[in-house]
Amino acid sequence: MTPEIRIQPEDFEPGAEIARLEGLGGGAVATFTGLVRGEGGIRTMGLEHYPGMTEKALGGIADQAAARWALAGVTIIHRVGRLGPGARIVFVGTASHHRRDAIEAMHFIIDWLKTDAPFWKREEFADGRSEWVAARAADDAARDRWSG
Repeated sequence: MTPEIRIQPEDFEPGAEIARLEGLGGGAVATFTGLVRGEGGIRTMGLEHYPGMTEKALGGIADQAAARWALAGVTIIHRVGRLGPGARIVFVGTASHHRRDAIEAMHFIIDWLKTDAPFWKREEFADGRSEWVAARAADDAARDRWSG
């Protein structure tokens, strides 16, 4: 299994990504699509990354998932650039012969992606403020539940 990993400024179509995963012939597909939140007056979110390093990190996370669960396919898409509220920011999809493998692998990937993928996020607010998004203890706890 070779994971499909894309870092891109362009939007993506979740339906097309799901159809590609369904075409791999498994019995289950699990997906997560993350959106830019707009609460608190957020006008845009800027996302930065280091090309090459980011793809390698995401590939490593996908490889860890494939080592733990029997997967037919993995897709990880993460957007970069400036995105407004409601914009799709991330897609994680997994395909497997059994639902538990697909669902758990999808959860594992998004939990690790939130903490260990080299993306930097800066929120810009309607009042002119901007601030970097800080790491959250809840995200670390979600990732750490997979250790052991």
